[in-house]
Amino acid sequence: MSSDVVVKKRKAKVVRSETGTPEGKRGRGEGDQDVRVYSEEVELDGRDPEKDYQQYKQTCDSLAKLMEEIQDLKAQGAKDGCAEVEEKRMQSCIHFMSLKKLNRLAHMRLKRGRDQTHEAKQKVDGLHLQLQNLLYEVMHLQKEISKCLEFKSKHEEIDLVSVQDFYQEAPQDIARPSLTRDDPHQLTLARLDWELEQRKRLAEQYRNSQSSKEKILKAIEVKKEHLNSLQPGLNAIMQASLPVQEYLSMPFEQTQRQTEIARHLPPPLYVLLVQASAYGQACEKNLSVSIVGDVDEAKALSKPPEDSQDDESDSDAEEEQEKTKRRRATTGGQLDDKRRVMLKRHPLSLRLDIKCKDGSVLQLFFYYLMNLHILTVKAKVSTTVDLTSAISAGELLNSDTLLNCLFANDQGQETPNPANRYQFDKVGITTFGDYVAEHGHPYVWVQNLGGLQFPSDTPQSARAGSCLSASHMETTMKLLRGRVQSRLALHKQFSSLEHSIVPVSSECQQLFPAKVLSRLARWTTITHQEYTELSHTQHVCEAGLARDTDLFFLAVVERGTARLHAAVVLNPRYPEVSPLFSLSLSWKGERSGRSDDNLRAIESEVNVFKAELQGPHPGHQLLTNQVARLCVCLDVYLETDGQDDSVEGPREFPREKMCLRTVRGPNRLKPFKYNHPQGFFSHR
Repeated sequence: MSSDVVVKKRKAKVVRSETGTPEGKRGRGEGDQDVRVYSEEVELDGRDPEKDYQQYKQTCDSLAKLMEEIQDLKAQGAKDGCAEVEEKRMQSCIHFMSLKKLNRLAHMRLKRGRDQTHEAKQKVDGLHLQLQNLLYEVMHLQKEISKCLEFKSKHEEIDLVSVQDFYQEAPQDIARPSLTRDDPHQLTLARLDWELEQRKRLAEQYRNSQSSKEKILKAIEVKKEHLNSLQPGLNAIMQASLPVQEYLSMPFEQTQRQTEIARHLPPPLYVLLVQASAYGQACEKNLSVSIVGDVDEAKALSKPPEDSQDDESDSDAEEEQEKTKRRRATTGGQLDDKRRVMLKRHPLSLRLDIKCKDGSVLQLFFYYLMNLHILTVKAKVSTTVDLTSAISAGELLNSDTLLNCLFANDQGQETPNPANRYQFDKVGITTFGDYVAEHGHPYVWVQNLGGLQFPSDTPQSARAGSCLSASHMETTMKLLRGRVQSRLALHKQFSSLEHSIVPVSSECQQLFPAKVLSRLARWTTITHQEYTELSHTQHVCEAGLARDTDLFFLAVVERGTARLHAAVVLNPRYPEVSPLFSLSLSWKGERSGRSDDNLRAIESEVNVFKAELQGPHPGHQLLTNQVARLCVCLDVYLETDGQDDSVEGPREFPREKMCLRTVRGPNRLKPFKYNHPQGFFSHR
């Protein structure tokens, strides 16, 4: 039976006693019967579900057993009307009746449980609804309390004078100390009255000041008219004084004209102009700044667009006619136009001329890319001497690489503005390095000179505008001048090295012995790829000491049958960063610094102990001094080498140098340190 079937109460049974007298109704008369009503719901309250479950299992087991017995009897040949079979059928029917009763009791228990659960759920829902109502009332009260607490009166926005000043300045009829000192409300009203009185007085003063201002403005207008009438005469006087200005080197007219043009410069170029001019006047007389470019175009850029609807309609009509005449532009042409617009320079630019003592001039041209919001620079060097004699010095004064790594790791190939990367993606520009030849290099120090600062990986102190430019101006100018001087000095040294001459200045003569037999046989320039392919330079490349921005050279030092090959890495920041030598010796086989301890010691003499070879400040003679020491160390290496006794005849390299000890230690290191003025070689 399903649980939804309504279990009907069984009909009441009348139980009588054996004597015919009802058991429950005694003493009511003979006609009354003792009636007791039986109900399964009443019986359900007194029954244990666990016992009913056990009875159910026992009844099922007994029923199954009776069925098996009936089957066995029928299998033995008993007929349906047999007494024993009928008896077992009667017992089975009794068990079926018990199962039906237990089933009814189970459904009644289930219905009672559902009814109790439903009643409890309704009670919980009612309590939850009451809780929600209470929470809503609490929230409403909290909002009202917050509104009351946050309420601000209009007088709270008025900045009233302090209470102490109020009692000192306000008259007695407004202050009323006897009433206001003990009543904050009356005190506030009195302070508001005093504020109103003061504002009336200030309004009167304002009207008087306005009238005075109008009188002064009228007087200023009269004086302006008088000054304007003087302008033609002053212009004539200035024109007449031009020869005097040129003679006295006081170009007032030129300065005035440049000041007028400077108004149309973009802010970064203007900051650079002001700071460079100030630095030139205060510290550097050989620094000159000038503005070049199309002034009329710059004025057109600075003019606001006119809001004339007629002009706009005419221009729109003309554009429509031109569009109908022109052919449809291709996608590639549109991208080229967008790139040109994005990389457009401001019509005006700055030119800085830095003059050196030897007569050479470093010319710097600064440009401002308006859409990228960055500064770029181009460099050019003008000298008074011929610089075409040295072939290996061809890259020294190249305008594209002259200013590379003026500061560490500043190669000027990528824009320092992070926003430009997203702009480039829109127009298909992969790298800004493809356009530096045309637009200049966007070095970081150039941005600093113009007062521009962009976020980077390393945190920096935040400066802005002219303060940032002024903080970098002196250091940058010194580095620029030093870069030109070092490149010119290197040019002279390369010219001598190509002719197998190792120049040594008089200040550095004491660093070397008087007689050096090894000579420089060749000095040539090589590429970065050729440098990396050499066997004795692999350790330098793996250490990251040879970069694309460096210059690479190959020197060959000879003495007799011995040939010493030196691969040289010259950093753009020479002499601040010294050249790096890697050695390979061809004599009695091939040797390098990786396989020969003495060659490694020679590399140390040239690379590590470079402080001894700097020479006079700023150390432009370092390269030739290193080459000279290389020749001296090769002499010591060859002269101190032991001669094979099986070979007859004189020594190939007779001992010319005086050494305290020819070898020392288990590595048999040779003495490469020259001691002046004693004139002998010793170990370090």
